[in-house]
Amino acid sequence: MYYNYVKAFHLIFVITWFAGLFYIPRLFIYHIEGLKKPEKEAAILIAQFKIMEKRLWYIITWPSALLTILFAGWLLALMPQWLMQPWMHLKLLFVALLFAYHLKTHQMFLEFQRDKAQYSSLFMRIWNEGATLLLFAIVFLVILKDSLHWITAVGGLVGLGAVLFLTIKLYKKIRQNE
Repeated sequence: MYYNYVKAFHLIFVITWFAGLFYIPRLFIYHIEGLKKPEKEAAILIAQFKIMEKRLWYIITWPSALLTILFAGWLLALMPQWLMQPWMHLKLLFVALLFAYHLKTHQMFLEFQRDKAQYSSLFMRIWNEGATLLLFAIVFLVILKDSLHWITAVGGLVGLGAVLFLTIKLYKKIRQNE
């Protein structure tokens, strides 16, 4: 009866969780690049980026992650037969990888907050695409379920990863030529 409401809330929080996971590495990139500015400008920028990162992480990203998991658990309680399906096992594996990505990003966030981060902007651009790859994997699994052939799926993810990586390299080259 209320299954669709639970599903709607789950999807809303998945979307806001990913919004946070997509935006926080962008802020980290700006943070890194802000450190290269003249001292007074850098101090102002870094203080602002820390505030933005903290608000995004603790007000949007973490609550969204926890509410996603809460509503996912509720959906599984309503539909326990899903736990018997191979596509769900794989989806849960990707969700576990997503949560590991989230926790590593949290560690990075804490390093940025303590002025201890030692990442390059190129590394953060590549890191940012981890969430993209996981999003594609999870969405395709949910939509296609067992009709998705694993070789096609792996090939698609590898291809997408290669395209994203090449795009980042091209962007770096264009920026260097400016």
